[in-house]
Amino acid sequence: MFDDLPPDLDRLRTLRVWHALWLNRIDAKIALLERREAEAEHGRESRPRPPEWVVEVGIGTGKPPVQVHAGTCHMIGSRRRPVSRDEARRLLAEGLRACTHCQPDTQLHIIDLAGRFPSSTPQVRTGGYAGKTW
Repeated sequence: MFDDLPPDLDRLRTLRVWHALWLNRIDAKIALLERREAEAEHGRESRPRPPEWVVEVGIGTGKPPVQVHAGTCHMIGSRRRPVSRDEARRLLAEGLRACTHCQPDTQLHIIDLAGRFPSSTPQVRTGGYAGKTW
């Protein structure tokens, strides 16, 4: 049998102390990582749920609502306030713009809003200088 350990007692004891120190370091690192993992899990579990619906608000007195978003939309600006499902439906029905990315009007099963309210997209104007060449 191949024995690669030193033959004398002093060197064997030194190796044992050295390995014990390394085991202590490894155990301490394992305990640290387990604590971090437990803290992260606790943070995930205790994090408040995102609101289901959000209204992006404007600047100025009273901060008027600008646009309705789903709560998980990535296009929500920094000025926002959470709203209930009923308030989101009411705001959309009153003509507030729906986000074109998350489409809360579709998610809330509100249809044909485009036909009832004027479009917020600019209209193409004809006439004026359209026919002239310079």
